[in-house]
Amino acid sequence: MTDNEWIAAGWTSRQVRANGIELHVVEAGPGDGQPLILLHGFPEFWWAWRKQIQPLADAGFRVIVPDLRGYNLSEAPQGLASYDLDVLAADVVGLAKALHVPRFNLVGHDWGGVVAWWVAARHADHVEKLVILDAPHPDVWGAQALKHPTQALRSSYAMFFQLPWLPEAVFGSFDFAGLRTMMEGSAAPGAFEAGALDRYMQAWQRPGRFTAMLNYYRALRHRRSGGSARIGVPTRILWGGKDSFLEPHVARASLGQCEQGDLEILEDATHWLHLEQPERVTARILDHLQS
Repeated sequence: MTDNEWIAAGWTSRQVRANGIELHVVEAGPGDGQPLILLHGFPEFWWAWRKQIQPLADAGFRVIVPDLRGYNLSEAPQGLASYDLDVLAADVVGLAKALHVPRFNLVGHDWGGVVAWWVAARHADHVEKLVILDAPHPDVWGAQALKHPTQALRSSYAMFFQLPWLPEAVFGSFDFAGLRTMMEGSAAPGAFEAGALDRYMQAWQRPGRFTAMLNYYRALRHRRSGGSARIGVPTRILWGGKDSFLEPHVARASLGQCEQGDLEILEDATHWLHLEQPERVTARILDHLQS
């Protein structure tokens, strides 16, 4: 199945030049609707939001869903500097500029949520409202891992990803069997419908993409913090209470970075809450954006 065959009726797919690279973008909803950008996490791609795109479009939003740089059909530059958090945030702002969108609502899950935090921190004048799904604020994750040994253990995979070539060999062998196992083992039964992981694998197999995806983690060790990263825009954090990777105290610490924020923990959801409880998650997103 090609990428275009995953595009539902009424959705469009195109390449957009932004921040010096080509980004693949799927769009839905009225062209004059309030812009809403959805950012996927690791190791998904735009299709992560397949259960939210149409309901959000039906609610009147202009839904904009890119493949992050390095993923699927977006360009995958080489080198860790290309995956610096400031660069990733500039991609989002550059995409909005290319689409003639001066301000937008922003929703992010996992790595998309980390990028969304940084867009709101560094480019607040572009963001109307923010929704974060299971993603730590960049300035709290390390400290929380140091304070809580169980969180450090849950984050051990991120340390493994720092190694050169070995993660590609371990997770990429046998049709990405290791990555499939990690995803299925951390999700509720049925979260990934039949054939879903095969679709993900098609994106992972594109040349250079899996290394680019891992470079998000590898670039973190070179990140330099500086200036305030407080979040001034209205923010809602949604968190799976059964997240295998991130404990709830990370969510509470991230909330502490927000001037106007609220946190809702979905006790029966895992890290993949947007796939497991799509109606509930979509409703909570809309409640925040429309309030």
